[in-house]
Amino acid sequence: MMSKPVVLVVLDGWGLGKNIKGNAITSANPPTIKKMDASYPHCALQASGISVGLNWGEVGNSEVGHMTLGAGKIIYQNMPRITMSIQSGEFYQNKIFLEAMANAKKNNSSLHLMGLVGNGGVHSYIDHLYALLEMAKKEQVEKVYIHAFTDGRDSSPNAGAELLQKVTKKAQQTGVGKIASVCGRYFGMDRNNNWDRTQKAYNLLTQGKGETITSPADYLRASYKKEIFDEHIEPAVVTENGKPVAIIQENDSLIFFNFREDRARQITQAFMAPDFSGFKREPIKNLYFVAMVQYEENLKTNVAFPPVKITESLGSILSDNHKKQLRIAETEKFAHVTYFFNGGDEKTFPGEERVIIPSAATDVFDKVPEMKAREITDKVIELAGKNDYDFILINYANADMVGHTGNEEATIEAVKSVDHALENLIPFILSKGGCLLITADHGNAEELKNNLTGEKDTEHSLNPVPIWFISPENHSDTPRAEESSDPAGLLSDIAPTILELLEIKKPEGMTGESLLEILK
Repeated sequence: MMSKPVVLVVLDGWGLGKNIKGNAITSANPPTIKKMDASYPHCALQASGISVGLNWGEVGNSEVGHMTLGAGKIIYQNMPRITMSIQSGEFYQNKIFLEAMANAKKNNSSLHLMGLVGNGGVHSYIDHLYALLEMAKKEQVEKVYIHAFTDGRDSSPNAGAELLQKVTKKAQQTGVGKIASVCGRYFGMDRNNNWDRTQKAYNLLTQGKGETITSPADYLRASYKKEIFDEHIEPAVVTENGKPVAIIQENDSLIFFNFREDRARQITQAFMAPDFSGFKREPIKNLYFVAMVQYEENLKTNVAFPPVKITESLGSILSDNHKKQLRIAETEKFAHVTYFFNGGDEKTFPGEERVIIPSAATDVFDKVPEMKAREITDKVIELAGKNDYDFILINYANADMVGHTGNEEATIEAVKSVDHALENLIPFILSKGGCLLITADHGNAEELKNNLTGEKDTEHSLNPVPIWFISPENHSDTPRAEESSDPAGLLSDIAPTILELLEIKKPEGMTGESLLEILK
């Protein structure tokens, strides 16, 4: 017999950490959670790194967490998606890259590789540049030039000189490619409409305007001596025999290998926007411009890795099966239970009702650690009392938003507020014959101190998150054995679990697995 409503409760920022100082969850000693541990099946789920489509060892976040919860599969973010395509070999068959290289060969023109050369892995990744060099060699492109934006923000401020030496060495080993220009990301990657900076980068790239140098690494070292570091390196063109090694011109191909969108837009607009007004410039005719990912929806570029469309999110499947849904959160997390949970789709599905509880008007949530947990719970009880919902999605933001302040006492109060909300919510849902899956999107409140330094830790954590399955049938009167904190599943397993509870067939594209066998 199907239980309904099936209620998915997301305790935002609620991870499983060691019972040590700085763990606001264990310090709060939440009584409802302790009862859940004793009486209902539960396990741990991976919520960070590659298991949610992020870089290896990267902390989870609310956007990716909710998208994974709703998609029922891992949606690989730009960096791991590109890196994995290199590992599988798909990268070297990428139609857009092949066309860019064919264009350079056909026109006897140049292939330019432009992007951030750093080791931060935030906007670009050096292995992606190396793979492009290898591909250019394989495709027999002869004129290949690298235009390096130096980092200094996501990498150490003077890492650039050594990195450019490595790039030069790699190009020599590969047998193709030369560094043609260098400038700090301050110029090449501005995102705040400082068009004078973008203009300096554009004029460097297209006219060779800047300092004239012969060795990029030596130029950077000389800049360091003048207290000018990687982020602010003045635009410089590499010359041979008194002439620029290369500038970007008519009929060339240009691959911009940055994979983060925000700081790639301005320079891309300078090259490609038909109605560009940032500064006076001559557009480059017949330039085959490749954007590594889609930087802007309405900007006409050739996109090597277009956005992944999530066509079968849990929300759309429930809607197609005529199920009635309620999505509820306070303002801070409303986009997460709607847009992100629906796979980045703005529209409301038929049968989907949305309720937003206005967050307190403050930037510092440690002043209001209770946030809107009680109001959210009261609203769910009111609405579910008079509506026959099949699925309810609730987000309690407290542990995350207060955890970000690093205020341990306030975060303990935040945890207690959520615990009290669950104390009221659970019996109500069970009394209606429903069941609850209570989980989190990522960790935070369980790790408010850096274990090594003792300093405040206001960031998300790498810890797994809990999931409890609460239904009338699986309540145990005798205390359950303590579960291992080793993850038994992934966030992407939750959507298939909900479909099984609602007796709906899981679509083939949903690669997560139901957790019901584990949560017995």
